[in-house]
Formats: sequence, structure tokens, C-alpha cells
Amino acid sequence: MSGVVEGFLVIACVVVVGYAVGRAGVLGSSATEVLSRTAFFVASPALLFTTVAQADVSAVLSSALIVTAVTSSLACALYVPFGWLRRRPVGETTVGAMASGYVNAGNLGLPVAAYVFGDATVVAPVLLFQLAVLTPVFTTVLDVVSVREGGRPSWARTLTAPLRNPLAIATGLGLLVTAFEVTVPELIMAPVGLLADLAVPAMLLAFGISLHGSTMPGRDPESRGSLVVAVVLKNVIHPLLALGLGSLLGLSGTALLAVVVCAALPAAQNVFGYAVRFGQGVTFARDAVLVSTVTSLPVIFAAVALIA
Repeated sequence: MSGVVEGFLVIACVVVVGYAVGRAGVLGSSATEVLSRTAFFVASPALLFTTVAQADVSAVLSSALIVTAVTSSLACALYVPFGWLRRRPVGETTVGAMASGYVNAGNLGLPVAAYVFGDATVVAPVLLFQLAVLTPVFTTVLDVVSVREGGRPSWARTLTAPLRNPLAIATGLGLLVTAFEVTVPELIMAPVGLLADLAVPAMLLAFGISLHGSTMPGRDPESRGSLVVAVVLKNVIHPLLALGLGSLLGLSGTALLAVVVCAALPAAQNVFGYAVRFGQGVTFARDAVLVSTVTSLPVIFAAVALIA
């Protein structure tokens, strides 16, 4: 249990620092956007490349990967009809879908896994699927949506959107390195790794800065229902899906607990960072990350108590 609490405290401390920075105004009025763009164009691609390139394929290709791929995709997909029925903007619906199934496997999942299971590699399938599949897909959709709002793009531009996405490019390069077992020189990996270390703190600081002067989550009546649905999907439906599919695949004990805890993790700060980058559903993304982080704690505790 201490690992869960410690993971949440680490995140909270950096977010509080960001809030203090925003309150003091030392980084100026554009701090949130600058930090988010830095994370998107520089640090996150470096993080994606190093993570995917150094992934242990044998540890990732397991039943846990199947559970992650199916349940994360389903949780994201379940939000889409709700957004359409409420006639919410496509960009906001995309952000809501992402918030419903894209978990904070990095800066929260890793310490939780290390302390609860004594093995941080249990989040490897989650990290790889999100970085290699969900991130390129969602950011490409957001890119197309943001371009459409500025004028209808050509079919060529739409079809080649992934080729202009730094996250998709970094993931593709990482997969090539892994597939062909290429040894990247340390002279290259060292600076890339240094840039990768910037990704999480940059997004957390940007998130904390955005909280200064913001309203309480759910104050906007138009987005309140969407927020509730996204949080319920993330904190309740997603872990229940993982519990059901994991049991169906024969997982039990620690293996079953691992996939459920990973599914119960809150929406990742990446969701907010991408929302800021593309100017789509920023307030909604911030509220979804904040609320799901708070409500995920009792869900994770319950999962540990019931399954362990």
C-alpha cells in the first residue's frame, strides 16, 4: 500500500510546484503552452524512442498485453458514442476517449508496480501499447481535427498526418531498433535519454501551472456529464473490464492483480499535454486528469485488498 501512496505523493509534489510557479508568474503567461509543446516536440519523442527501443519483447508479449490492448481500446471506444450523442466537438470527444482508457503508467504506474509487486516490469505491456499504439493514433486524430478547424485539409495531408507526428515517428524508429536488434551508440542514447527525462516533469509542471486561476472541476454544465462519464469509464469500467478479461484468460493472484491495478490507474498527464498542444478540450482534459487521479486511489486500494 505504501507504494501506491508514495506514487501519488510524488505526482502531487511536482504539480504543487507547478501551481506555485503559476501563481508567482515567474515563467510568464505562456508557460503552460511552452512546457506542453516542449514535452510534445522534444521530450516525449525522446521518451517514446528510448522506451520502445529498449523494451524486452519477451516480457511484453504476454497475456497482460492482450488484457491491456483490449480493455484500454474498449474503454476509449465506449466514450465515443456518448460524445456523439451529446454533440460535443470532435476534438473534445477525442480527448474524452483518451482520458477514459489512457492510464498514467509512467510516473505513477512505475512506482506503484515497484512497491506493490516488487517488479516495475509489470507495467511494460501498458507502456508499450500506449506509446506504440494509442499515442500515435490519438495525436494523429487531434492533429487532423485541429487542421480541419483552420480549413479543410487535403486528403494527402490527412493520410500523411502520422508521418508528421513526432510521437509516431519516434515510436516507429524505436520499433525498428527493437525488431532488428540494432545497438544504438551510447553517444546517441545518452543525450536522447537526458531529453526523455524532461517529459514527465514538464507535463506535470504544465498541469500544475494550469490549475492556478482555474475553476473547480465540473463547474461547466456542458462538460459536467462528459467528465463524469470519462472518470467512471477510467476508474470503474476499465478495471472491471481488466478483471473480467484477465480471469477469462486464466490469470490469477499477482498476475490478475497487476492488470487490474494498471487499468485502475488514473488518466495520464499526457492527455492534458496533448490537449494543450492541439488546443482541443484543454479544460476538460485537466479536470479529467485531476478527478480521476483523486478517485483512483480508493479503487487501487480496493483491488489490492480483494485480489491479493
